Amino acid sequence: MPDQVEESSSPARDTPAPLADLATITTRPSNRRRFLAEASALATFLAGCMRSKPEHEHEHEHGDTTSSAAKVAEHSPQNPDSRTDTALRHAMPASSSTPSTRGGGNIAFHRFDPVLPPVSSSRTTRLHFTAREVPIRVREDTVVAAWTFEGDIPGPIVHVRQGDTVEFTLTNAGSIPHSMDFHAAQLDPKVAFRSVLPGQSLSFTYKPKYSGVFLYHCGTAPVLMHMGSGMFGALVVDPLTPLRRAKEFVLVQNEFYLGSPHEGVAPFDYVKMLATLPDLFAFNGRPSQYQTAPIHVKRGDLVRFYVANAGPTHPCAFHIVGEQFDTVYLGAPPGSAIHGVQTFDVAAGGGMIFEMQADIPGEFVFVNHAFGHGQKGAIGVLVVEE
Repeated sequence: MPDQVEESSSPARDTPAPLADLATITTRPSNRRRFLAEASALATFLAGCMRSKPEHEHEHEHGDTTSSAAKVAEHSPQNPDSRTDTALRHAMPASSSTPSTRGGGNIAFHRFDPVLPPVSSSRTTRLHFTAREVPIRVREDTVVAAWTFEGDIPGPIVHVRQGDTVEFTLTNAGSIPHSMDFHAAQLDPKVAFRSVLPGQSLSFTYKPKYSGVFLYHCGTAPVLMHMGSGMFGALVVDPLTPLRRAKEFVLVQNEFYLGSPHEGVAPFDYVKMLATLPDLFAFNGRPSQYQTAPIHVKRGDLVRFYVANAGPTHPCAFHIVGEQFDTVYLGAPPGSAIHGVQTFDVAAGGGMIFEMQADIPGEFVFVNHAFGHGQKGAIGVLVVEE
């Protein structure tokens, strides 16, 4: 069955005219540099303006109580294509605080299960994700105003086979546009990855061509804000020839750029994202969660880590203290293996597979070996039991 995209239940409106002709920008480097510089300056200026006063002061000035996020959504492009989505072409809130993320100080903490779920016996996987803006407790002392797929950071771990059919639907239950970009898919992004307005849905179908671990994420403008606020996850694609039996775990690294808490909830901060100096790092959305609740295996187990890096900016220098990786797959397994590896970088937006033989009992720290990042939360413990 060929890859295809189905229209949403509510017809998409025409894409607004772009700020500049992208073809012209591409062929004239000086114009491109000027455009990018102006876009960056505009982003910072808009964010600064929106941060300059508390939200309630803006509401009183204008004589209404409509949230800034709702006002942005009201004037956002109507189902824009991905060319619009991946460049800054309209104002966005400077933080992730939306009506449904506020007042969540009583949210309970839960550990994100890193175990790779079993692959289905069916060769067709049907996924229906809902985009939600909700508060999530990522540490005992930290609740964030998250933008999510299926209400969590990261979104669900998906496990399919190479060549399987993936039938996907995204429904937007949030207050601003959201979208879905699967790195495992080969589709026209202008059609499949376009934004979905609040209350609408979009469906598309694809077949993963290559095996490996792939990121998925929201691609709505500015992508930095949507990914930086929690809209990402991992999809594992098994090769046609199965890999050796192993204990398999998925780790998705991400960065946290946090603003000042309000009513116990910290928003993600767009200006901080632009500055690229994170407050925290995490594997699977919760800094240091696998230190307090380690991952357990048995001596003799082959351990396989599927490491995806959601960024949105920094790489992950993945390393296990006291061990080496017997095999690292740089691309689609099993044909891209290197052996005897101590540390390897997973780029932002990338994914790699790491294998080690658990032949020595003990407690082994896995970490982003860029230790300024590891000490901010990209760290955990693998316990090898007798």
